[in-house]
Amino acid sequence: MKQLEASDFGVSRETEQALCEYLILLRRWNTRINLVADAPEAALWQRHIIDSLQLVPLLAAAAPGPLVDLGSGAGFPGLVLAAATERATHLIESDRRKCAFLTEAARSLGLSKVRIYPSRIEATTLPPASIVTARALATLNTLLGYAHRILAPGGFALFPKGRTAEQELTEAAPAWMMRTERFPSLTDPAATILRLSEIHPAGTP
Repeated sequence: MKQLEASDFGVSRETEQALCEYLILLRRWNTRINLVADAPEAALWQRHIIDSLQLVPLLAAAAPGPLVDLGSGAGFPGLVLAAATERATHLIESDRRKCAFLTEAARSLGLSKVRIYPSRIEATTLPPASIVTARALATLNTLLGYAHRILAPGGFALFPKGRTAEQELTEAAPAWMMRTERFPSLTDPAATILRLSEIHPAGTP
């Protein structure tokens, strides 16, 4: 598989440099708290930074409102998307140590439009979002419940999923109606990115 670059997604050299510094910060913090699985820097760049940046083109159709990233962890994809798009971004993470890292990373990247919530998703009060993202957090059935509550009318969810994407869509079908778009992952041939809109419980208009 071709090694992708940040520039492939329209990211400026300045933003790419900032993301490099973010990765250095992440590796430093990773020696103290478990943020990501340890790997060489080049592998981390592809596995996390590029994997997040591939969502940027899929945001083009979104209204100007905020992006909400659920279970942000080390900031993938939420913090990376905030850096690449300068969109107002809300990161929800219940682990306070990870929130401390996210706060430091947002500060070092100069992301004044990022807000971090050290709380559980169910207990967080948020403004209506144009976009909801989540990576490796929960089953699609659970994520749809969150997205339905958070999304503004006309908004959509972007959920990267592995080889279980179709199975999760099938399992969610009895409970949820939605418009589904599928995009192949550029970083994992077994993965799919789901863009879901018009989300509502089955049996409701």
